[in-house]
Amino acid sequence: LPSLDIHTIGAGGGSIAGIDAGGALFVGPRSAGAEPGPACYGRGGTDPTVTDADLLLGRLPPDAALAGIGTPDRAAASAALAEAGVEAAGVVAVVDNAMAAAVRLVSVSRGVDPRPMALVAFGGAGPLHACALADLVGMDTVIVPARAGVLSAVGILGSPRARDLVASWTGGAGTDGLDAARVALGERARARLGLPGAVVSTSVDARYQGQGHEVNVSDLSLFHTEHERRNGTADPQAPVEVVALRARAEVPSPVDPLSLPAPQRRTGEGPMAILEEDCTIWVAQGWVAQQGQAGALVLRRRGAHR
Repeated sequence: LPSLDIHTIGAGGGSIAGIDAGGALFVGPRSAGAEPGPACYGRGGTDPTVTDADLLLGRLPPDAALAGIGTPDRAAASAALAEAGVEAAGVVAVVDNAMAAAVRLVSVSRGVDPRPMALVAFGGAGPLHACALADLVGMDTVIVPARAGVLSAVGILGSPRARDLVASWTGGAGTDGLDAARVALGERARARLGLPGAVVSTSVDARYQGQGHEVNVSDLSLFHTEHERRNGTADPQAPVEVVALRARAEVPSPVDPLSLPAPQRRTGEGPMAILEEDCTIWVAQGWVAQQGQAGALVLRRRGAHR
């Protein structure tokens, strides 16, 4: 089945910090969750969390009301960290470096240089750590999309209705009947979706004979180029075999997220905390927040040119 290649780590606002048996500071993977949540929520939580550390470092405005929670309890956060023998700056440094290691795993370790790219920060607390994370991996631009705290919901709202089908191809390197089989699979996907106006696309999973992994391409003629892009090598003289056919039929969502009203967001130079209805953004020292397209807030390291 089609799937996204996602790497996740236990580093969230509710991640619990402590000192291990060797005397080292750790953060996560245990979490205080939403109930009782971080100590500063005032719901009975006593474990020190990343959110408590952010509050003590001034990344969360101490007098601001968090949605559904109210004014955070700074004294409770301080007591929780003191009881565990950890410091706020250390907790945040550990969790930031854990996230930076995850970014390197899905970029540098795969031959991709993240430095010229932009980091997209979303979720309720993701934008709190985005500038530090960008600094650690050498990126100079952070994009906080409109409605960042509910970005997953917005994504579902704007996603197309679709049906994906896959069928094995037993012809190996032979291509007789391949085009007809792709058309037939596409029509099956259209019929399974059962919605008017569906757009159909097809592709093939191919490999060099004897390989143990496949590369998906929209046309077999693109295989060598795509293989070289992904793996750094290609052999245009070697036989290529098709393993599977794929078809997708989809109808666009009636809701275009870009058509939603673009919010006007606070801008300025860091250090500065920006509290929004669905997320909190920390603009670190040396960073500037500017209004971007489609309601996005763009954070750039001062002096960086794009």
